Amino acid sequence: MKALVYTAPNEVTYRDEPSPSPAHGEVLIRVERVGICGSDMHAYHGRDPRRVPPLILGHEIVGDIVEGPGRGRRVTVNPLITCGACDYCREGRDNLCANRTMIGMTRAGGFAEWVTTAASSVIDVPPTMPARAAALTEPAATALHAIGLARRSLVRPLADACVLVLGGGAIGLLAALLLQSEGVRSIALGETNPLRRAAAGGACGATVFDPAEGNGVADASVDLVIDAVGARATRAAALAAVKPGGVVMHVGLADWASEIDMRKLTLAEVTLIGTYTYTTADLVATVAALERGAFGDLAWVEERPLAEGANAFRDLHEGRCAAAKVLLQP
Repeated sequence: MKALVYTAPNEVTYRDEPSPSPAHGEVLIRVERVGICGSDMHAYHGRDPRRVPPLILGHEIVGDIVEGPGRGRRVTVNPLITCGACDYCREGRDNLCANRTMIGMTRAGGFAEWVTTAASSVIDVPPTMPARAAALTEPAATALHAIGLARRSLVRPLADACVLVLGGGAIGLLAALLLQSEGVRSIALGETNPLRRAAAGGACGATVFDPAEGNGVADASVDLVIDAVGARATRAAALAAVKPGGVVMHVGLADWASEIDMRKLTLAEVTLIGTYTYTTADLVATVAALERGAFGDLAWVEERPLAEGANAFRDLHEGRCAAAKVLLQP
């Protein structure tokens, strides 16, 4: 089969790879679309020691089961393969499974014509759902999960909150779109890339600004900050922007460590929440949300052939791509 393989830092190669065969309890999926995730870019940059080349990346998948249980079903994939037996799985928090593995990290992913995964890790999508919508289930579920956690910690109703989103990539933009669909009227979105900033401004009703030219909001003025970047600068900006008693939702992982303003966190009684991916229930809810149009028309999504994947990675790396999400089609 043809596949796009991460072969070295800043290098992905379109080449022939052996076609996978499903083991017992697995399915073989013919990939219809697969998205390039920020974590794929971290691997491409050589910044993720968990993803070791040569490796087929890619975990934002929609396709058809062609072999194994449920043959003929159109599905998206929970890239986390969980044990179903640990305390986290039993509690419904399978994203924290103590024994999880992941396609595109510990095993071959979806930048290929075919991919295998556990039969328990697939979620049905409607046959009529456009591929570009179905392929956004995984990143959209990350936004949905994060907003759900934030909702529980906010003192005021979410719709009445003043929200700052840092980062106009897929997670940040999807979060802004979902917030908008849930009635949030005051949303500011910070993005440094001018192409993405323009695209985000056209896709959602947020006030879009360039963080390099200022915070876009006054210090201590917002109820909720969603940091979809996770860099030192955005962590500092998030703590500066949140008001006393507010919530900072930390999603991105651009930088692994940094100082934060612990004095403000304590004296202003700020709630800082880390969030990791989504549960299976979140993925099911996200398919339904995408089908009813909760994330808008998705016109900002770009689609390219898998054979042109190396160019897509380079364009993303060099900031030449306006789209917050690029989908590849085998």
